[in-house]
Amino acid sequence: MEIITTTENLAEFCEHAEAQEFVCVDTEFMRESTFYSELCLIQMSTKDREVIVDPLADDIDLAPFCKMLMAKSVTKVLHAARQDMEIFYQLCETVPGPIFDTQIAAMALGFGDSVGYGALVKGRLNINLDKGARFTDWSRRPLSEKQLSYALADVTHLRDLYPGMIKELEERKRLKWVKEEMLPQMEESLYTFEPEEAWQRLKVRNPKKQYLAALKAAAAWREREAIAKNVPRRRILKDDAMYDLAQQRPRDLKALERLRGVPRGFEKSRTAQPLLDAISAAVDNAAEYAPPAPKVQHMPPNLGPRVEMLRTLLRLRTEVVGLATRMVANSADINKLAAFGEDADIDALKGWRREIFGEDALALLDGKLALRLDGEDVVVEPVG
Repeated sequence: MEIITTTENLAEFCEHAEAQEFVCVDTEFMRESTFYSELCLIQMSTKDREVIVDPLADDIDLAPFCKMLMAKSVTKVLHAARQDMEIFYQLCETVPGPIFDTQIAAMALGFGDSVGYGALVKGRLNINLDKGARFTDWSRRPLSEKQLSYALADVTHLRDLYPGMIKELEERKRLKWVKEEMLPQMEESLYTFEPEEAWQRLKVRNPKKQYLAALKAAAAWREREAIAKNVPRRRILKDDAMYDLAQQRPRDLKALERLRGVPRGFEKSRTAQPLLDAISAAVDNAAEYAPPAPKVQHMPPNLGPRVEMLRTLLRLRTEVVGLATRMVANSADINKLAAFGEDADIDALKGWRREIFGEDALALLDGKLALRLDGEDVVVEPVG
């Protein structure tokens, strides 16, 4: 097991990795008590080498790692890449690429929605992973041999998974589908924390401008406080408090004290008045400051039977071709399809998804296809 604790050794390995076709990457981090993830370990493997990088070592600069992440010559292979990509963005201030997410690839190979790494390793390599060290505090030093071996397994098995998955995707002509599914993970907006956009993480419960302005201001204030103190948002104020602030729009400390969602005694803190000032300024300028109210599509009544039939059809069609249902359509897509048919603006009615499911779904809604029981099986057949 090769442990890297110096910039020189890290640079040497990253130079080696950049010359490869692919490098498998994983991280161990802590985030329970911080806003930003605390990077504690980096695991990497190529065809003939595997290393663990200690980013907490005194004598290490991660610049060579960032350079490798940006290198277009080498594909970075990860599993469930979202959180790792967020860490890499904060570390390198740009989105890494190219990447290959084996969790998304597994969906295209029929492993179901959001399959875990252990299940994928068991399903494709017939190896049971040791989960004994998964609750490790990765920020503590020293780490035991068992803990390091557990961490390293996240990339050594990934190295064995990747070539076979690529080969099967190419044989089944689905590699393009997987690359399309990965595109949203390359959007920079996914990894930035812009305070004025923080309201979008919350549910809008009232379309009025004053409510929207107060919600936006409260969320922006909380985001700035959480970033400045590097603590989770909930440590500042919970979401319920955001909704109370937007609905009641308190102007003074007494009104703030009466809100159920705000912790007792918060009105006495040094941050209480700045929060009130931000909300008041936003409400007074609501016409300009408030974000646009989300567009609401009014669903027709009695969609339940249509939705259930479409879900059944989706399961049948994806089982036949060996795909995860969510890769074709999610619950929101099914509801829109049931309500608006051909006019539904969903991916399930475009490209390869339309061929697999969309056309049949429209035919089912139009009464040209039917579902019936044949013994214990559900069968799809044309009508007439």
